[in-house]
Formats: sequence, C-alpha cells, structure tokens
Amino acid sequence: MYYIACAVTYRVLIADDSALVRDVIRTFLEERNDLSVCGEAANGREAVEKTLALKPDLVLLDLSMPELNGAEVASIIKQAHPHIRIILFTMFSEHVGKSLTSAIGVDAVLSKPEGMKELVKTIEDVFAEKTWDEDFQA
Repeated sequence: MYYIACAVTYRVLIADDSALVRDVIRTFLEERNDLSVCGEAANGREAVEKTLALKPDLVLLDLSMPELNGAEVASIIKQAHPHIRIILFTMFSEHVGKSLTSAIGVDAVLSKPEGMKELVKTIEDVFAEKTWDEDFQA
C-alpha cells in the first residue's frame, strides 16, 4: 500500500488596524507553504465577522483595535469556535497577563517588536499544542 504525504496548510486571518502591518504579515506568511492568508480585518467587528464566515485555523489578532478590542474579539471567537487558535500580536505584550489570556482563551501572546522570526515559531508552537503556561512568555 502506498501513502501520499500531504502537507498541512493552515488558514490564517490577519486582524490589525494598520494596513501596513497587515501587508507586512501577509507578505511574510505567503512565503511559507504551510500558511495561507484567507482574509484580513481592519477592526474588531470585522475580525469577528470574517472569522465566523471564513473559519480560519488561526487568527493573528492585534490587541488595540477600533470598534472591538482584541480581548473582546478573542472572547467572542472562542465562544463560537473554541478550536480556532488565536495569537495576540501586539505592541503591548508586556501588559497582557496570563490571567487575561486564560480568561479569553488566547493561545499565545507575541510582541510585534519581536518580529516575524518569533511569529513563525509561535505559530508552529500553537499548532503543536504547546500551552501558554508551559511554553510562552509574556
């Protein structure tokens, strides 16, 4: 019997109020074979709507967005689709405590200044099901 190896491609929604940040993340992620950007959102309300419609595997979510902030968005998404992974990708990661991330169901928090190298590692860790408490730093 023969088996064909199939590469897994994870669908990612990018939610950030900065078009420049979304473009940079999209360009970076599109260079990878295992990640596919399925949509973008410029505010919290749009992030919820697109997540519910597109059902991505992962949402890269800015904490500070208009209409609904990242914490509100994450809570809504996790209530509707608990299997969708969420990474808060924010300038303010040092202010986001484990109690908040646990309460809203965020899978990881990453500081934007840490850049794309850490983003890929964090995405890989999230899909490897490493937990915030065990493997991620605030």
